[in-house]
Amino acid sequence: MLTTKKPKIYSHSRLSTFEQCPFKFKLRYIDKIKPAIEQTIESHLGSAIHSTLEWLYDQIMNKHIPTIDQTITTYAVKWQDRYTEDTLIVKKQLTQKDYFNKGVQFLMDYYTKHHPFDDNTLELEKKILINLDKEGNYKLQGFIDRLVYNLGTEEYEIHDYKTANSLPLKEKVENDRQLALYSIAIKETFGEEKNICLVWHYLAHNQKICSRRTNEQLAQLKSETIELIKQIELTENFSTEKSILCNWCEYKEYCPEFGGKVPEKDEIVEDEIKGEVKIISDEELLDIW
Repeated sequence: MLTTKKPKIYSHSRLSTFEQCPFKFKLRYIDKIKPAIEQTIESHLGSAIHSTLEWLYDQIMNKHIPTIDQTITTYAVKWQDRYTEDTLIVKKQLTQKDYFNKGVQFLMDYYTKHHPFDDNTLELEKKILINLDKEGNYKLQGFIDRLVYNLGTEEYEIHDYKTANSLPLKEKVENDRQLALYSIAIKETFGEEKNICLVWHYLAHNQKICSRRTNEQLAQLKSETIELIKQIELTENFSTEKSILCNWCEYKEYCPEFGGKVPEKDEIVEDEIKGEVKIISDEELLDIW
């Protein structure tokens, strides 16, 4: 009896976690251990900002442009809904109010710059699934914050929001994996010949950065991503990688580098393959202030 090989579905956040710390990858994605820390203040801020901008553009797509006051009020509600007293604040000189106010400034600047929001947004939180190989054995899933079709340039734009305080170097932008992979899905949907612009909104600077990839670059990226997945699947010793990022790690309490011990698997964590949670990037954890 023939059996069909089940495709391996990954995500950018899953791949990034392995690159950051294989031990953390093992706890979250293999052992499915519930994290000791539910959220950091930085991840909470990022989630509240993304959720508010999604609400804003949903209103706009339904032919209603909320006022800036309505937008800030929505942000305040979303902040309060998910904020808990045990939210981790690593930078002890700052309070949750400091972070909340930072988000208010992000949104006020963004709203003022982009009003009346007539850039032809097509979809929000668009779920994508791409084949990394022709056989369909390796797949990658993700969610695009906002998909736009620019009528002026006649190209699709993949928009992403960043809360980091510093702007990335050109080399980092040109080698970003996440949005480049997402552009493969857009080309699969709308045509390989379509031009795709990758757009990052660095909210702390009220500035956007754009980048593009050739089809040849995307083909190379597919190959590199498959090789990374194969490396993950061949790994037997999931080593710890100690760095400054450990201060924000939700599994630090369980890490042997800090005298921790892994608990029994008493609860399975939510898998981003089934419903991806917005995960803040490393530079945002380190550099919101």
